[in-house]
Amino acid sequence: MPPFDICERTFDFAVRIVNLCSTLCEHPDPSRRLGDQLLRAGTSIGGNVEEGRAGQSRADFISKNAIALKEAREAAYWLRLISATVLPNSDEVRDLHEEVQHLKRILGAIVARAVENT
Repeated sequence: MPPFDICERTFDFAVRIVNLCSTLCEHPDPSRRLGDQLLRAGTSIGGNVEEGRAGQSRADFISKNAIALKEAREAAYWLRLISATVLPNSDEVRDLHEEVQHLKRILGAIVARAVENT
């Protein structure tokens, strides 16, 4: 069961992304380049959530979490592409794609709720 706390959940997701990308970097070019893109987007989600938690204002909180949502959307794209090309039968890629779909829904709800309460 994934952690309830969004900061812990995005941190755990980032750890899994780093591990996957480490594997991708051992392969020749397209895999390495896709891994680099996924690494940036997948680890940025948690970083932005953490920054939002320490936001200086409600607008800053909304902005950082909206950026985290955008990064989650990008990570979902790279995972989908990796699944379609480099690792088509990978359970880990499939699980990560499922998790990022959950993160997108959670972050979307966080942003929508924060906007409603302004």
